[in-house]
Amino acid sequence: MNSIHTFVVLAYKESKYLEECVKSVLCQSYSSSVIIATTTDNDYIREIANKYNLDVIIGKHTNIGGDFDFAKNSSKTELVTIAHQDDIYDFDYAKIVIDNYDKYKDASIIFTDYYEIRNNDKIESNLNLKIKRILLFPLRIKKIGKSKFGKRLVLRFGNSICCPAVTFVNKNCPKEIFKSNYKCNVDWYAWEKLSKLNGHFVFIPKKLMGHRISLSTTTTSIINDGIRTKEDYEILCKFWPKFIAKILNRFYRNAEKSNNV
Repeated sequence: MNSIHTFVVLAYKESKYLEECVKSVLCQSYSSSVIIATTTDNDYIREIANKYNLDVIIGKHTNIGGDFDFAKNSSKTELVTIAHQDDIYDFDYAKIVIDNYDKYKDASIIFTDYYEIRNNDKIESNLNLKIKRILLFPLRIKKIGKSKFGKRLVLRFGNSICCPAVTFVNKNCPKEIFKSNYKCNVDWYAWEKLSKLNGHFVFIPKKLMGHRISLSTTTTSIINDGIRTKEDYEILCKFWPKFIAKILNRFYRNAEKSNNV
């Protein structure tokens, strides 16, 4: 039986965690297709691809959002997960996502809860994770995730959806959803865009993947440079008047401090 789901491992330069990510998506209870997508082709990526007999799709770098859209569109299966090279996926991630897709064919995105990996330790709860779970709580009522109001409700107080935990339903998503000038909030920008379109946001409240927090990650460096604070404010202004967006941004900035290792 042909797989309806693909993990597209988005590889950049030479991450020491790439092979761990690849192994986690190959060792799933559901046999998903797996490919590697990159805009920084190199021998290191090729060696890992050859070791596991994986195809490598080469794209041209434009910006971060463009790279994400390239990865998403590299697969023609019904469902696609952009697996960030530093992250790992639990054994039943794909199976549980597909089980939910069978129930919600109108979904645009299906996503799970997650845990953090810090210094190789599994962190299931901290301030940042607690805030995101509170924001996502309304989506436990599936009907809420079908309405424009409900989808925007879980986004209007912060970026509650973890990008590598998301699986896209290709037929219900535009080809370009990430492309923007943002360096960090390409995902929040995408969710805000999708929230205005038809398509169910399906949340699975199970921790089924691990998102690595490291001083070497792009997200951490952007937070330290203050770029994220500026981008957070711009996205919040899509949901709120400017004076409310400024107040919310102060609270959100404090929560981001937990990203420090």
